[in-house]
Amino acid sequence: MGKKVKKEVEPPPKDAFDPLPIESKQAATVVLMLDSPEEDVLAKACEAIHRFAEKGDENRSSLLGLGAMEPLTRLISHEDKTVRRNAFMAVGVMASNNDVRRLMKKLNIIPSIISKLLPEEDVVVHEFATLCLASLSVDFTCKVQIFDHNGLEPLLRLLSSPDPDVKKNSVECIFNLVQDLPSRVAVRELNGLPPLLELLHSDFPIIQQLALQTLESITKDAETRTAFRVEQGFNRLLELLTTKEFSDLHVDALRVISNCLEDTESTKLIQGTGVLEKLLQFIITPTSPEVQTNAVKAISRVAQNSENRKILHEQDVEKALIDMLAVENEGVRTAVCRAVAVMSNNLSSKDTFRNLDGIRPIVQLLNSEGNEVKEAAAQALSSLTNGNELNAYAVSEAKGEELLVRLLQDSCSGAVIHAASVLTNMASQEALRCNIIITHCAMKALLEPLQSTDNHTLISATQAVAALACNADGRAELRNAGGLLPLVKLLKSNNTEIRRNACWAVSVCANDEPTATEMCKLGALEILQEINCSLNRKNKFSEAALQRLLDSNLSVKYSLTGRLSHTDIIADGFYDPGQARMGDRVPALEDIAKQVINQHRAIIAVNGKPQDQVTAESVEDRQQDSPTETRTSPVLSSKGSSRTPSKMKGKGRQEDGKQRDEDGYKPLQDAGVVELWTLPYDAAFHCLITQAAKVVLPQNEEAETYTALATLVCDAMGGPVDIEKQHDFPWQLHLSELKFELRSNIIPIGKIKKGTYYHRALLFKALADRIGVSCSLVRGEYCRAWNEVLLSSSPKNGFYIQPQHYIIDLMHQPGNLLKCGTPAATQYQTI
Repeated sequence: MGKKVKKEVEPPPKDAFDPLPIESKQAATVVLMLDSPEEDVLAKACEAIHRFAEKGDENRSSLLGLGAMEPLTRLISHEDKTVRRNAFMAVGVMASNNDVRRLMKKLNIIPSIISKLLPEEDVVVHEFATLCLASLSVDFTCKVQIFDHNGLEPLLRLLSSPDPDVKKNSVECIFNLVQDLPSRVAVRELNGLPPLLELLHSDFPIIQQLALQTLESITKDAETRTAFRVEQGFNRLLELLTTKEFSDLHVDALRVISNCLEDTESTKLIQGTGVLEKLLQFIITPTSPEVQTNAVKAISRVAQNSENRKILHEQDVEKALIDMLAVENEGVRTAVCRAVAVMSNNLSSKDTFRNLDGIRPIVQLLNSEGNEVKEAAAQALSSLTNGNELNAYAVSEAKGEELLVRLLQDSCSGAVIHAASVLTNMASQEALRCNIIITHCAMKALLEPLQSTDNHTLISATQAVAALACNADGRAELRNAGGLLPLVKLLKSNNTEIRRNACWAVSVCANDEPTATEMCKLGALEILQEINCSLNRKNKFSEAALQRLLDSNLSVKYSLTGRLSHTDIIADGFYDPGQARMGDRVPALEDIAKQVINQHRAIIAVNGKPQDQVTAESVEDRQQDSPTETRTSPVLSSKGSSRTPSKMKGKGRQEDGKQRDEDGYKPLQDAGVVELWTLPYDAAFHCLITQAAKVVLPQNEEAETYTALATLVCDAMGGPVDIEKQHDFPWQLHLSELKFELRSNIIPIGKIKKGTYYHRALLFKALADRIGVSCSLVRGEYCRAWNEVLLSSSPKNGFYIQPQHYIIDLMHQPGNLLKCGTPAATQYQTI
């Protein structure tokens, strides 16, 4: 047996590099190693960077500055599993830094991450890939990119992963994605509800909470709510609500239920599952304020349906809600008030809230500091008082008017809107309306809302003005407070509802002459005419407003329309400024009086009221309007004018009146304080009224009445004029002489002794209105005007003939009745 010889070890190849263990203490060195071709070096470098990045955000910023992200982005797609896994660990941790995320977007890393969410990939890769996507998905651009690269499907699949971290990261990313509508729809289409509901059984509260929050988002979609019912979602939520250990999840669960209860099918379903009873139990049983708030919100959703309101009413939900108003939490009180507003759509519930004395505590909440509470309380009162007279009085008994009026000037637009709505509802009761206007000066408080830039505020404010302006006191307060100007400006609004409401408010305010005159000065007539000429902007309210303004200012009506009907009663202060085109501004009588005498057509005025009576009434009107303001309406109020003529008090009165006329249009001194222009007293017209009453009224036949009055007018205006010689009738010279004599462009109608068609027709109408004789006044062309009357003929063979329209001849054959449409009538109307 030979001797054993020791085998010699073969030396390594000369071109091989001996292994070199390196211990690096600088992050920069490790970052350089990320470019190494050796897989072992890459894996260790990625692992070291992961450990360093986990220590804090400063380290992550440092690594970013060293340029670590570019090589890491490449390494997550490396062929070696270990390198790929460690690179994902580093990238997942680094993604929590804002600057890193911005760089990731530039590097377009999302497609590479999504491609590694395949089932065969390592669980660690899944964990940190989803962590990275969860961090990136807070950015809108990244959310869109994830969705566009079909990232939602693998994320939903990973909800069933055995690893809880993968589940948590995946559901968090999905929650961020479903904040956008396309992703919500996609979750339903990809059948994502079952895995999300399954997460409710997780042992980790954070996963349960994220799942509930995701469900809350996706159940905003109607079709998803249908799928939620199919998947028995209510039963899963009921399990959470009935388990005390999950009390921290009750708020989120209630929010999901609140969304689902928008559907009628869901509300029917919860009656059999016990969810409704559980909601009521949350309200009754003292729990955390947040839970109570969301339970009440869910009740509000249930109450959106009329059938559900009946069910809730049977369950005495009103008492539970009123009891919760005692909870010292603004969130709870806000939710309760909104629930009351919804429940008040049920008529029985409105009465129940009042009977339980629930209106008083809601009124007191108007004084809260929080804007949401005040707004919700006002909303509840608006719903409670809508169409309910007793509730309106209950608000008044709780001293609600003062708080509501004060709320009109609040900074919260929602509170202002609902406060104005409550006042509008209360104003339907006359007693409450007077109290709101007189005691609490509501019109003055509405000035600020009328000038708001918020459309909803303007809508409510104009509705309140229309409701409160039904009273003369309300109109006077609005006028004195300067509220007519912003109201008239709203007629120009481009918002249809605002414009419609403003038209309605103007039509209500135009019920008295001073307010109508003031609105005309502010240009309301011109604006309304422009609106009514537009096919798109015109509406019934604008037509009514224009007509009401004209009815309250007959001088302007006659000038613009050329017609006064038998219901339009000419009163003292009326004047005929001549024909004006639609859209033109008709000058006020006071402005005309200030003009220098010109060669234009004379302005004919009517005023048969003695001067001392005018002065006394003017002072009285000023005292009623305001103790510190002077009323300077250019047109005298018809208040106090009577169709029964005033008696002349002796020759001295006539001489005084004559002397005033001769002195011209001199303004009166108002107690030495303010100079007030007034229309001079027309003594001659007053005498004609007296004569008309004596001569005309005793007539028995209707036709005889018109004939007698026509004769009186004809005689007063220069007598009959031969139709062939009417061009020789010197009426124009006569009027020029009167203008020169009176030193004014305004001529009292009683002073005209030689009048033509339009003078006589106006005098006939003015006298007829004073003594109660019905007739209309129509303006024609070329100084023509006439009066139309309606006469009934005697019955023939027992049948009554329909009344016929006639024109009264005041020029040629005084009292002759010309049937409308006949050649004789046409000849009288035209040249």
